[in-house]
Amino acid sequence: MDLGLTGKRALVTGSTAGIGFATARVLAEEGAHVIVNGRTAARVDAAIRAVRAALPGAIVDGVAADLGTAAGCDAVIAAWPDVDVLVNNVGIFEPKSFEDISDADWMRFFETNVLSGVRCSRHYVRGMRARNWGRIVFVSSESALQIPAEMIHYGTTKTAQLAVARGLAETLAGTGVTVNSVLPGPTASEGVGAFMAQLARAQGVDAAAVERDFFAHARPSSIVQRFTTPEEVAAMIAYVCSARASATTGAALRVDGGVVRAIV
Repeated sequence: MDLGLTGKRALVTGSTAGIGFATARVLAEEGAHVIVNGRTAARVDAAIRAVRAALPGAIVDGVAADLGTAAGCDAVIAAWPDVDVLVNNVGIFEPKSFEDISDADWMRFFETNVLSGVRCSRHYVRGMRARNWGRIVFVSSESALQIPAEMIHYGTTKTAQLAVARGLAETLAGTGVTVNSVLPGPTASEGVGAFMAQLARAQGVDAAAVERDFFAHARPSSIVQRFTTPEEVAAMIAYVCSARASATTGAALRVDGGVVRAIV
């Protein structure tokens, strides 16, 4: 299926690993000019090399900036002032008991998980509206719908993303610009893999045992009973970025392995 992305410029934030990297790769495969983003030049350069090695001829560039700050967002915008597709993927998570989540933690999570997308979308939507074509995607989480007790601050920011995306979609009624959220379930990203490996070492078991225990107790409602792969999530993101997804907007699309027990 041709997704109609050839020649479109696509910025994927937080795209040096995990869902972001998988998304950058599939968009490049579809012919988009992809801009990779990460906090360090070394990570960005490594991601660019990996995409080019897998896809000779891919058009891929990058920009190193910490989008958890206003200055970082300004740096990305200065380097790439106009894009057709914006995937707001950058995000952080951290298990922490509610009593221990400080004001600084709350602000850090909102700056990175929510305001990065607000700041980038606020800038790039102007050009999209002027061209009457654009795609904005917020990579949220099933935690937006089922707030995890072990990281309430994370879940709250993911719910906020849904509100921003839906509200922005409403402001673009009647245009060719769409705004959607994609909600992955537990995903085998770099950060999750490191966390699971740490738990396995602490418990003296292998990673497979930790995964089985996680789905038996932390996410028992999962239908697939495994971690989703970044590539599975990226496939959904690529579709809603495509020309073919022109009637999909204001939506919260789950790629959660059936974790959320709801049919809407």
